[in-house]
Amino acid sequence: MQVHNFNAGPSILPNEVLYQASKGILDFEGSGMSILEVSHRGKEFTPVMEEARALVRELMQLDDDFEVLFLHGGASTQFMQVPFNLLNSGETAAYTDTGVWAAKAIKEARLFGEVDVVCSGKDDQYHHIPKNFSVPPQARYLHITTNNTIYGTQWASMPDPGIPLVADMSSDILSRQLDFNRFSLIYAGAQKNTGTAGVALVMVRKSFLGEARRSIPTILDYRVHIQNGSVFNTPPVFAIYIAMLTLRWLKAQGGAAALEKINERKAKLLYDEIDNNPLFHCPVAVEDRSRMNVCFVATRPELETPFLDFCKKENIVGIKGHRSSGGFRASLYNAMPEESVQVLVEAMREFARQHGEG
Repeated sequence: MQVHNFNAGPSILPNEVLYQASKGILDFEGSGMSILEVSHRGKEFTPVMEEARALVRELMQLDDDFEVLFLHGGASTQFMQVPFNLLNSGETAAYTDTGVWAAKAIKEARLFGEVDVVCSGKDDQYHHIPKNFSVPPQARYLHITTNNTIYGTQWASMPDPGIPLVADMSSDILSRQLDFNRFSLIYAGAQKNTGTAGVALVMVRKSFLGEARRSIPTILDYRVHIQNGSVFNTPPVFAIYIAMLTLRWLKAQGGAAALEKINERKAKLLYDEIDNNPLFHCPVAVEDRSRMNVCFVATRPELETPFLDFCKKENIVGIKGHRSSGGFRASLYNAMPEESVQVLVEAMREFARQHGEG
């Protein structure tokens, strides 16, 4: 049975990755051991870590000042680890408030220094990306969340704040072409576009570190992880293996440039149906619509549950909206086939016909 998996995360993985991973669980590279059993410092896993880091550097075209790390704790730990390493007491960091995850990052940063929230989309339920805001030039950095999974908004272009730029790219990393060298630090949970749950990617400029005036616990110091090749302690071996396989797949597809075109087609297909189907509505500002998370609602609220039930019968899963916003959410990450988006579109059309709107 083919299932069309639109879950927001953990999310769909390429079939090739699942197949290769299943073999690695039983016998990793002919070692007679499972990838779940090998030593993180052994000759079996060391090439996995090295290749995963090299693929990130290659796919993002990072310059020599960047280091690539695979760390525990997902993006939520980075909400704290970023200011712990970068923001001294008495200093200010600028943050943009574009949704729940941005707000969580703001909350953690306030534990370490001053936070200037330079803009917020909260007044209209985060249905747009704020524009025309100013950033204090003395701020240590500007933090943005490039894509907002709950509300379906995305930065179409990156701000140019004149100070170091830090980004949470958990839900759109490597889904489009960007000049990643414009950033000073990028972090992302892997479980949407670059792997499975359990590991965070961190890309950080070495020149951006070393100015903290506080004592940093060893496990939270980026410099320690850089010095130890991202294996200071036991890393999440299996999650990194899945990330490596996914990064291989991304490269084979043509990298971010090729995937951007595919992701544009998928998003346009679904948004066009929403805009033309009288049973559905997208409340997000058109210019800020996410290509990764398409959020929409039923124009007749009483049909929300029946539509979810209809989708279930069509083997369409994961489109129920986040508990805080309701409605529907279809996540179109890199591994989502265009064919599955077409299945969802056809289901929406058939549902409308059955309810007298076809």
